[in-house]
Amino acid sequence: MPTEPEPQRPPVGPAPARHELDAERLRAALVRGADPDAFYRRLDVVTETASTNADLLAAARDPGTDRRVLLAEFQHGGRGRHSRGWAGVPRAQVIVSVLLRMPGIDLADLGWLPLLAGTATVDAIRSVTGVDAELKWPNDVLVGGRKVAGILAEVAGTHPEPVVVVGIGLNVSLTEDELPVPTATSLALAGATDLDRTALAEALLRELARRWQQWYVAGWDVTGPAAAYRERCGTLGRRVRAVLPGDTELHGVAADIDEQGRIVITPDDGGEPIAVSAGDITHLRPVP
Repeated sequence: MPTEPEPQRPPVGPAPARHELDAERLRAALVRGADPDAFYRRLDVVTETASTNADLLAAARDPGTDRRVLLAEFQHGGRGRHSRGWAGVPRAQVIVSVLLRMPGIDLADLGWLPLLAGTATVDAIRSVTGVDAELKWPNDVLVGGRKVAGILAEVAGTHPEPVVVVGIGLNVSLTEDELPVPTATSLALAGATDLDRTALAEALLRELARRWQQWYVAGWDVTGPAAAYRERCGTLGRRVRAVLPGDTELHGVAADIDEQGRIVITPDDGGEPIAVSAGDITHLRPVP
């Protein structure tokens, strides 16, 4: 089945200047102590690590650890969905993980956290760079049909309350030659002129905190996160191919995101809509 034509990429040029993240600026803006109303309790920036998610999953064993942020200038053992490995490029990405305790949430609603993080990432990109990012279900962030950011949430524990680590990897100044796969892109390749990773990290973390707090105050009601997600989801209304567990395929139109965060697909054969909770989604051309 043909997919949409791939957009043209800009000519390859030299990598932009790559500056270190300003840890003190981030702490002053985001961490309690510097600001008594701040959401986060600790923020660290490390030069290199295997996986920021793995580091915070280990830190979650301390019951006093909450709202902790870890950023890395370089990550050499990261993991994506389905345990796919990936490595970063030093000072070319925003690589960040956040540990969050979720008191009182129904375990069935935890799947909304990575979708909420996707919404926050889209809004941070738009506000800082003006680049028109959108979401591809479930939580890939696309620019011009290519992946610019990915999100992975992992449950560290469920008792006495759920603890989740959500990791975000955003390609900022990667050149054509540095892209991990041909379907990826970076903000630089998308034409962004503001490539300040500190500003991007601050905007992303502020937006994540704001949306998390709204969700918490609403008693973990998914209505608000679902509405915001749908507004930014470029998959809705598109013809898609879903590769489901067991390598079966479903072709149809992505009609909705349900209250469990599943994508609801109306099959091409006219059958009843099917809610898909896991699978690889490809955007397809409309049927002529």
